[in-house]
Amino acid sequence: MTTLLSPRRRWLIFALALTAGVLNLVDRQIISVLKPTIAADLGWSDDDYGTLAAWFQGGAAVGFLAAGWLVDRLGAKWANVAGVAAWSVMAMTHGWAQSFSQFVFCRIGLGATESMGTPSGVKTIAALFPPESRSLGFGLSNAMNSLGAILAPLAIPLVALVWGWRGAFVAAGAVGLVWVLAWLLASRGVDFGDRAPSSSGDVRSGDRLFLLERRNWTVAVGKVLSDATWWLMLFWMPDYFHRQFGLSGTDLGPPLALAYCGSAAGSLLAGYGANAMLARGIGANRTRKTLMLVSALCVVPVPLALHVDAYWAAVALLALALAGHQGFSTNLFGLIADVTPRAKVGRVTGFGAFCGNMGGAAISKLSGLVLAAGLGYGPLFGFAACSYLLALGWIQLTMPVIVAIDEPRAA
Repeated sequence: MTTLLSPRRRWLIFALALTAGVLNLVDRQIISVLKPTIAADLGWSDDDYGTLAAWFQGGAAVGFLAAGWLVDRLGAKWANVAGVAAWSVMAMTHGWAQSFSQFVFCRIGLGATESMGTPSGVKTIAALFPPESRSLGFGLSNAMNSLGAILAPLAIPLVALVWGWRGAFVAAGAVGLVWVLAWLLASRGVDFGDRAPSSSGDVRSGDRLFLLERRNWTVAVGKVLSDATWWLMLFWMPDYFHRQFGLSGTDLGPPLALAYCGSAAGSLLAGYGANAMLARGIGANRTRKTLMLVSALCVVPVPLALHVDAYWAAVALLALALAGHQGFSTNLFGLIADVTPRAKVGRVTGFGAFCGNMGGAAISKLSGLVLAAGLGYGPLFGFAACSYLLALGWIQLTMPVIVAIDEPRAA
């Protein structure tokens, strides 16, 4: 039995779901923002850091295989509780890690638990909003994630100055546990009506046939190609500014924050643009693919960031690339909700995110090896420039026409 929510309560729950995405991103970004400090303290090399990033991605990728199924079984209400509580505790464990192997364990655990975030968020938005409004919901969600990326390089160094880099991890986890209490209060008595049946012949048959459904591979490969660039930027952009322009510590805050302002803008513009096009009667196929093409073209100039003298010019190019990523991502999540029954949204999102994180793990490790070999960021930014066009080409090849399904809103 689903619960009919008042508009005020619906938006309160949505706002909390958005802040969960912010917490998810901030917790994982602490290590990249504080990389120079932590590396100097613990004696990490570039290859060590690339290895940690790859272990995080690998943990997340494996976690996504179970996360999508678990989110569908728990439903959006309890999946958010389980996910935020688990990754907050794992973030806090970093504060007590001493050896490299302990850090590997912490990064794997954080990646695995944070895998609950994406399918929970997509499922929550799909449950709260009708199809014609979901693109705005996804756009706002990605924009809030970008806000986390903006705030992190500004706030994390300040927290580290007061409590040290270990205290930054503990403080971030504590904030997440407070969020869990707020969510439980806001969602008390709410049934989103989005839980998959726990036992059914049809469901078991659907699980066996899951990998044979073309739409799942359309999403999966699209995520591999597009997410690899996102993870490249997330883990290595502070290092890029440090190598290219000598920035470190609090000096990294303003350029990173402004670069991530681009991702917030891309999310909002893509969300509003998709809503406007759908409201005018333009079909899902033309809407999604047009906005994905525009987004992909925004990333093409990113190699020019290696040939500018002023870091603010590099910031502008990276901001444009991040805007392109979030515009692409917003419409890829919209595509999932367009073509997937609500009871399967978690699994399709989780499988796509698993594949995307495998791409992220590969690019993270490869980045460390490329930089350790003295090749610089040229090969990596070259891949980024064409990755989204390749992703869109795959989507067009495997899903020539996007046909949206129509289901009643769950809450």
